[in-house]
Amino acid sequence: MEKIKIENVSKIFGRHISQALKLVEQKKSKTEVLKQTGATIGVYNANFTVNEGEIFVIMGLSGSGKSTLVRLLNRLIEPTSGNIYIDGENISNMNKQQLIKVRREKMSMVFQNFGLFPQRTVLQNTEFGLEIRGISKEQRRLKAEKALDNAGLLPYKDQLPSQLSGGMQQRVGLARALANDPDILLMDEAFSALDPLIRKDMQDELLDLQQKMKKTIIFITHDLNEALRIGDRIALMKDGEIIQIGTGEEILTNPANDYVRTFLEDVDRSKVLTVENAMIRPISINIDIDGPKVALQTMREEEVSVVLAVNKMREFKGYITADDALEASRRGESNLLNYLRTDMPTVPPEMLIQDVLSIISDSKTPLAVIQEQKLVGVLIRGVVIETLSANSEGVTEYEPVS
Repeated sequence: MEKIKIENVSKIFGRHISQALKLVEQKKSKTEVLKQTGATIGVYNANFTVNEGEIFVIMGLSGSGKSTLVRLLNRLIEPTSGNIYIDGENISNMNKQQLIKVRREKMSMVFQNFGLFPQRTVLQNTEFGLEIRGISKEQRRLKAEKALDNAGLLPYKDQLPSQLSGGMQQRVGLARALANDPDILLMDEAFSALDPLIRKDMQDELLDLQQKMKKTIIFITHDLNEALRIGDRIALMKDGEIIQIGTGEEILTNPANDYVRTFLEDVDRSKVLTVENAMIRPISINIDIDGPKVALQTMREEEVSVVLAVNKMREFKGYITADDALEASRRGESNLLNYLRTDMPTVPPEMLIQDVLSIISDSKTPLAVIQEQKLVGVLIRGVVIETLSANSEGVTEYEPVS
């Protein structure tokens, strides 16, 4: 279900806005527009939707427009043009009171620098959003304590932010945002200031909380590995424009242009790509009806020394080697069941490549890819290596099974 819709949204800072927009339409760079008009392109013609319960990551380098875009979503920055819809309502047309109501009841924001009040306790900080909504003291205490408990921070409720580590302070910021029970959580570089290990822990905590709370989350980051780790979908920005939107796998396997390919160069593909991205078409026989001659003919045509065996329902049963098929043929046997080998490991198509590496390195055979007991592909060590070291065009030497 569609929760947020961004329609032709642009933001130009400075004067000569119409002239700046025309130059952008002529494909002039952000620098050229600034030089000719003095105007800065914050966001240009953004279009996307975010589904309810989705973690939608907006990422890009410094100056790409990602933080401007997230602030347009709650009109902390006013758009130059375009429409922003929340639950079908156009917030671009809302007056001040209507907008305050949406911000208080439907959205919460978590900032990079935590945004905690140093003189307030952890509990008082967590209560703040509820306090400005006019929630009674007792009610807001109960809601804040529940949010702190979910974040594992309840024992620290009476401490000041300065008494907590950076990671714990950010968890307070997250608890404060969630105490308001918003539909939408806006997170602007929320984990960027944290040490790498603490940052990974916070990513895990966010994913755990999302499993329980099913919020719609817009997450801003400049870190591609972070985006790939937590995002259901990713929007990649450059110079105020959205270059590509897709899942991590879609962006890794089909980068939109050279800029995206360059952006992806240092990604650990094994942590994102799945078996489905690397598996190839299985060469198989029907073990119930095909004999050694069919098996040997199939191997000759396909130039392989092993065929996988399935039944008439395409359920995986094992494999037949060329030596075994030859032996059965010499003996005049018409059935290969006595020669069926069943020691080939099986993996599901959604399994991450990083999780299959140890299996395939220890296996003397390829791996059968099985979905609901049916054979859907085969995984070969060489293809996995090619997939992980994809060339600059973003494709491999082999065509994966679709």
